[in-house]
Amino acid sequence: MARQLSVSLGEKVFHTQYRVIYGDTDAAAIVYNANYLRYFEIGRTEMMRAWAMPYTAIEKLGCILPVTESYIRFKAPARYDDLITIATSLVELKNVSCRFHYAITRQEENEKETLLVKGFTTHACVDMAGKLTAFPREVVEMITPLLGNAK
Repeated sequence: MARQLSVSLGEKVFHTQYRVIYGDTDAAAIVYNANYLRYFEIGRTEMMRAWAMPYTAIEKLGCILPVTESYIRFKAPARYDDLITIATSLVELKNVSCRFHYAITRQEENEKETLLVKGFTTHACVDMAGKLTAFPREVVEMITPLLGNAK
């Protein structure tokens, strides 16, 4: 029996839009599955840039945030030229890791939203040598306000 993982957005949700390009699609003319991780990155990067600090500022503090776990639940396909909305929430912040949740939707002609995928990524905080390290104080101060309770 398949394990069902829970993915829900937090109280503070950042939205960014992206137009699917031809290079994102496969021979079936739908978005290739691995590209949804790129879309998650777009949402996460733009959320951090707009609400906290750009990723380059985190790197200047001596850390990087590699993905250590990811999950994607596919609900409906995106296709070339679709305008999709990437909703992103920071739902967990620990001493050496954090977790973002995502929902990607498409607005239909009838004004209804279709959920395409939902998922999460978990990130470790590591120094430039690749050793697990605590988040710098400056990062914690900037991203803690993004937390909210998951819905």
